[in-house]
Amino acid sequence: MPETVLVLGASPKPERYSFKAVELLRQYKHKVLPVNPYHSQVSGAPCIKRVSDVSESVDTVTVYIRAEQLEADIGALIGLAPRRVIFNPGTESKALAAKLQQAGIGVEEVCTLVLLRTGQF
Repeated sequence: MPETVLVLGASPKPERYSFKAVELLRQYKHKVLPVNPYHSQVSGAPCIKRVSDVSESVDTVTVYIRAEQLEADIGALIGLAPRRVIFNPGTESKALAAKLQQAGIGVEEVCTLVLLRTGQF
């Protein structure tokens, strides 16, 4: 069943994994909300500047930014109360994962692209 997915650190550069995630999520019929304060759109979808600007229900958040960048938004992210947060390779943070889990949010350390392509998303 399609989900609403927030892509933190979405990039308009086609070679970036975050761009590929936006494309593949849309291909699999998920509603994608790219978040990046430096770009107006990614793959035709308008970018949201900050996590605190998200006004709709989100099922999954997939992270493509470093933990230091995510730390400033952790309160807003917890406020969204997604079902899960996916830390893609290179974005993992034990401290932030613990805060999310304490708030009742599921945490996965895995590649979103692999989950989609293997039917495990």
